[in-house]
Amino acid sequence: MRHCWLAGWLLIWFSASGWALPPGARGPAFQKPQPPRLEPLAERVSSEYAQLFNRRLANGLEVIVYEDHAVPLVTIELACRNGSYTEPPELNGLSHLYEHMFFKANRAVKNQEAYLRTIGELGIVYNGTTQTELVNYYFTTLSRNLPTALRFMRDAALYPAFDEEEFAREKEVVLGEIDRNESNPYYYLSTEMTQRLFAKYPSRKNPLGTRATVAAATTDQMRLIQQRYYLPNNAAVLVAGDVQPEEVFRLVAMYFGEWPRGNDPFKKYPPVEHPPLERSEGVIVTQPVQSVTVQIGWHGPSIGKDDAATYAADVFSFILRQPNSRFQRALVDSGLATGVDLIYITQRNVGPITLTLQTTPEKARAALKAVHAEVARFADPDYFTDEELAIAKTLLEADDLFSREKVSEHVHSLSFWWASTGLDYFRGYLPTLRQTSRADIQRYLRRYVIGQPHITVAMLSSDAQASLKLTDAELIGAAPVAPASGQ
Repeated sequence: MRHCWLAGWLLIWFSASGWALPPGARGPAFQKPQPPRLEPLAERVSSEYAQLFNRRLANGLEVIVYEDHAVPLVTIELACRNGSYTEPPELNGLSHLYEHMFFKANRAVKNQEAYLRTIGELGIVYNGTTQTELVNYYFTTLSRNLPTALRFMRDAALYPAFDEEEFAREKEVVLGEIDRNESNPYYYLSTEMTQRLFAKYPSRKNPLGTRATVAAATTDQMRLIQQRYYLPNNAAVLVAGDVQPEEVFRLVAMYFGEWPRGNDPFKKYPPVEHPPLERSEGVIVTQPVQSVTVQIGWHGPSIGKDDAATYAADVFSFILRQPNSRFQRALVDSGLATGVDLIYITQRNVGPITLTLQTTPEKARAALKAVHAEVARFADPDYFTDEELAIAKTLLEADDLFSREKVSEHVHSLSFWWASTGLDYFRGYLPTLRQTSRADIQRYLRRYVIGQPHITVAMLSSDAQASLKLTDAELIGAAPVAPASGQ
């Protein structure tokens, strides 16, 4: 989907924070949509973003304010364009480890205990996450604590101590996260998909990292990440809640204006170009599970290269998700599958498209055949009705607006959009969504899904596979195909 939280049935995405994210991807804070009014489109567009303000400081730091006076709380978030897409194999997982060190000693607090004591005195709820294209940190506190919390965030961002004892302890914490993920069978399904779908640069899609890189990490590497990516011209401060925008701009300039601008890290260290899949592949992952889970993955559109297809991907996924869709009727209502979903994750550096299906060993072969038959028909003129298209767009818009009810969550969606798409894309999302047509969806499907090289991973028990003997041809649904021209 489009948000930073992955919403979708059984798609297991192990973020570096250990979450299974719901990128739709992901929950905002806003007002419930009112019954539609007959007003000009321009007025609707303006009103949807009336609470959102942004300004850029002289050092390049973007300041984003979402004003909502419903309750006297404020969430302050620091977002940085960092994460696994910046990581070669030798640094894989270190953006995540850096995230853990953010909440440790700095020039204002001597150690973690002092940090936690100060947090407690302010009544601050805090956390951070590491994703593919974003690392973010946030505090939620009473709005009267805004100046103190901003200063606290400034000291953590600009003046970390990287104490060796704290660093050693935090490495063990991160290794424990890896242990917990490896205890879940779906970790192996997700990892196999990533390794195959992005075979040349798999580390760039793995925020959690590897045991080897985390265990060998040094504080010098933390300083390297800080010097390379923690720059005002590669970051944003977001403030959401019971605040006045001009006061926020003044305070952020006062506390963060001293942060020296640096060189654009992506000029010296540009993101890799993931090559298109050359052929389809099928792979079996055996785990001690009772059911059979199948994932089919494709390379989807990238922001900045094919923005139009990202909207079409969101709308089509929503069409398929509805209980009365042909997709659900053919696979779930028929009894072949217990659940099925199709999700696209918006990314600047190749957003994955993942179809996930769960079934039983007895029905696995028939379900595989049926799901590939449905994929082949996705672009048929009668695969969905005009009414289904209209309803999907309405539901997507409602989903976006409902997600804004909790401001402290909405700010995370804003930082995701800022990092991966930019605020212009976010502001234009709903107006462009409304204009998405059947032709746009068919173009997206033919370019990225139908007949395109894909990876199919099936996870089942060794006994089930010994009985079924699923073949590569059955998994991929056809003979391997060459990539389409223009991809």
